[in-house]
Amino acid sequence: MNEAIMIAAKALGAGLCMGIGAIGPAIGEGNAVGKALEGMARQPESAGDLRTNMILGCAITETTGIYSLVIALLILFAL
Repeated sequence: MNEAIMIAAKALGAGLCMGIGAIGPAIGEGNAVGKALEGMARQPESAGDLRTNMILGCAITETTGIYSLVIALLILFAL
């Protein structure tokens, strides 16, 4: 019975880790893309620079989601 509770707690913890860890990058990337598109609409000549900076920012933001995936896998399989 104790082992079943531990397995359920691991699954719940990993799920919460991924769920909460995915909210931040999603909101951040949505804001970044929205503001970049707004800037491109206002100044089309700077679209190349804005696109490059947006993609770099989204890549950096996505690392938070990848870190939460690593932590969730550690919770599931290492503990």
